[in-house]
Amino acid sequence: MMNPVKVIILSAPSGAGKSTIAAEILGDETLKCSFSVSATCRTPRPHELNGTHYYFLTKELFQEYIDNALFVEWEEVYTGQYYGTLKSEIERLSNAGRNIVFDVDVKGGIRLKQFFGDQALSIFIMPPSACELKKRLQGRNTESEESLTKRLQRAEEELSYAGNFDVIVINDELKKAIEEVKQHIISFISK
Repeated sequence: MMNPVKVIILSAPSGAGKSTIAAEILGDETLKCSFSVSATCRTPRPHELNGTHYYFLTKELFQEYIDNALFVEWEEVYTGQYYGTLKSEIERLSNAGRNIVFDVDVKGGIRLKQFFGDQALSIFIMPPSACELKKRLQGRNTESEESLTKRLQRAEEELSYAGNFDVIVINDELKKAIEEVKQHIISFISK
């Protein structure tokens, strides 16, 4: 059932650049990667589409999926906001014969690495500093002061998990970080 070609796990604190880097990886057809769409019960942002950015579920349906063991991993990332990786999504991409890219929170990344073992390369995207991370989050103009504070507190905790990943890439210069991630992926998928 779950036998993807290779699995690439990108994790980072919110604002570190993992989604931007993931988009670049997915845009490079030589890597033959497809995106694993996560499920969440949070409200979609204005630009987000169901089935493309996330599978948007109600809290009740998300809980039903948990109860029926339909997730490989799931996490309550923020109070009342659940995120998870559906087994059906992995199966869909595996059947297509594509390398799977996950853009997930840090704890989810650790769980996915445990699940896939040597079949996965886990990459932690490290912000250059806490100050720069705050600046990036503020620059999004999507956060209230309260949610910004929550994200920064969570980021502090998430940074302590960096050593659980196969590779740490510091995103102080985006183009350089993208190239570094691509080189790690090329090396991994050529094994």
